[in-house]
Amino acid sequence: MAERTALNFIQRMSGIATLSRRYVSAVPQGKKTRIADTRKTTPGLRVLERYSVRKGGASNHRDNLGSAILIKDNHIQAAGGITNAIARAKERSPHTSRIECEVTNQAELAEALEAGADIIMLDNMSNEEVADSVAFTKGRAILEASGGITLERITELANIGVDVVSVGVLDHPSS
Repeated sequence: MAERTALNFIQRMSGIATLSRRYVSAVPQGKKTRIADTRKTTPGLRVLERYSVRKGGASNHRDNLGSAILIKDNHIQAAGGITNAIARAKERSPHTSRIECEVTNQAELAEALEAGADIIMLDNMSNEEVADSVAFTKGRAILEASGGITLERITELANIGVDVVSVGVLDHPSS
């Protein structure tokens, strides 16, 4: 019984590392795009699954809810808008914290930039929308593409010039 459990465990971690390597390898040579996981891990296996992602050459998004500020749609709604959410985060966070804000369109992107977000998550945007976002942002913030990410999209997203692509399937491949 212990042997089967150990083999299943090793197989899962090896699978995560291998899949991570496939995504990293899809980024064309010379492109700066990083592949990152999403923090959605199997209960009790977070440390090992995230280690496997790194062994595959990808990056971890953030270690826990306290290690970085990520403003999502529900936070934006509760704060009364992107500008208010970012302002409140800046007021309450340590000076060393980066603030990431999720956006779903160009108007929200413009607002997040104006409010001073350090990282902007382009949520479920098409490649065309991502390209427009990269051109509009002009390096004023780190841009992260997330949602609907497939292995086939990685090369195009990297060629568009997005800084980070977060891939949920890396750390929860069975979903």
